[in-house]
Amino acid sequence: MTGKNNQNYNEEYLNYVKEIAPKTKHLKTLWHAFWVGGVICLIGQFIRYSFMYWFNLYGDQLAGATSMVLIFLASFLTGIGVYDRIGKYAGGGSIVPITGFANSIVSPAMEFKSEGYIYGLAAKMFVIAGPIIVFGVIGSVCTGLIYYILNLFSLI
Repeated sequence: MTGKNNQNYNEEYLNYVKEIAPKTKHLKTLWHAFWVGGVICLIGQFIRYSFMYWFNLYGDQLAGATSMVLIFLASFLTGIGVYDRIGKYAGGGSIVPITGFANSIVSPAMEFKSEGYIYGLAAKMFVIAGPIIVFGVIGSVCTGLIYYILNLFSLI
């Protein structure tokens, strides 16, 4: 096959894909992501204010308690299959808050549970979230080293 014929096949294929691919409604998709992400954050604020009022929590305790409740809710909703439907509807609006991170850990754990607790659940739990954790740790270590070096030079 010559290069010219190969290019024609590629163009034909791209035209075919363009014809059958569903058209994305960008504004509608953005609106769904915006309001669902906003509602998730609104629920988080409600939980935060509730902990402040009912349990008199402040600072790190308040942040930790709010995060734990949001993670629990997202994990529970993932377990019963509701969070996946929210994700289909909202797209990026459901994955940006901490609830999306909880979903990215629970979903593979549920999917691979049938392979056993060690080789399935424990090994595959961080398939999606693992790179985020690794690069987050590496990024924070590099940032800390940069601050340390800058602080060292300012002391000299």
